[in-house]
Amino acid sequence: QVQLVESGGGLVQAGGSLRLSCAASGRTFGTYTMGWFRQAPGKEREFLTAITWNGIVTYYTDSVKGRFTISRDNTKNTVYLQMNSLKPDDTAVYYCGAAVTSTPRTVRGEYDYWGQGTQVTVSS
Repeated sequence: QVQLVESGGGLVQAGGSLRLSCAASGRTFGTYTMGWFRQAPGKEREFLTAITWNGIVTYYTDSVKGRFTISRDNTKNTVYLQMNSLKPDDTAVYYCGAAVTSTPRTVRGEYDYWGQGTQVTVSS
């Protein structure tokens, strides 16, 4: 069993930055693909980016490409999402997920574990 805990969300003005963290329990974190998703009110959970166990980044959805960066520190069992140039449209609950695989995963159903989410609100 893997437990994921996100942190770092909050209220920020448009153009600002936030860094989200996702801390994972378990000794096998270093073998998982990790991903970040978000869900805005009334919308489906949207894939943002993912990183494989060895740091190979899959891709970023177009809406965040060039603004968001995913990284991981396997010694700390933590994955990060650096978010810059935030926009009001980025307002959502942000979730990290863990996929028990060494290959890239971009679909919600391919993730095995989820955190509880952290709220990000971007004001205009």
